[in-house]
Amino acid sequence: MANILRPAATTVLLFTGLLGLAMPFAMTGIAGAIFPLQAGGSLVVQDGRVIGSALIGQSFTAPRYFHPRPSAAGEGYDAAAGAASQLGPTSAKLVDAVRERVAAAGPAPVPADAAMASGSGLDPHISPENAERQIARVAAARNMPVPRLRALLAEHVEGRELGILGERRVNVLALNRALDAADRSGR
Repeated sequence: MANILRPAATTVLLFTGLLGLAMPFAMTGIAGAIFPLQAGGSLVVQDGRVIGSALIGQSFTAPRYFHPRPSAAGEGYDAAAGAASQLGPTSAKLVDAVRERVAAAGPAPVPADAAMASGSGLDPHISPENAERQIARVAAARNMPVPRLRALLAEHVEGRELGILGERRVNVLALNRALDAADRSGR
């Protein structure tokens, strides 16, 4: 029996060390070397302190900021609770939530990302159409000319990945930081 268990136990320990420890550490090291910003969380630093991540959405509720899409993650963009709501298309709770969001968003048609949370609940982007619908509110709150705000928005529209994957999008944190910078500079 020992002749069978010893090689089996040795194999389990070897592969546990190799695939459970060495390989993850090696991949983490390679990722950190090749993609240091992304591997470090894509943190956004301002005045020496971390104010967010380019990859994880944040809750902006003040009228002077562009608002992100709804989040199903905890109390709004809680990365520790990142997950979809798990509500199906026949869920009355989902239908009610979407109706409330559509009513709050204003006249139809409402972009899908203004009414629906992302799959992770942490998406930092909104569609250009969603951002466009918010321009009047932000312009009024900041006393900023609408054409200037539209130009700033146009500067922050990101294209499709590799030109074909995904949709055009706007990173809400980057756009709101640009708004604050424009206010500080008086532009």
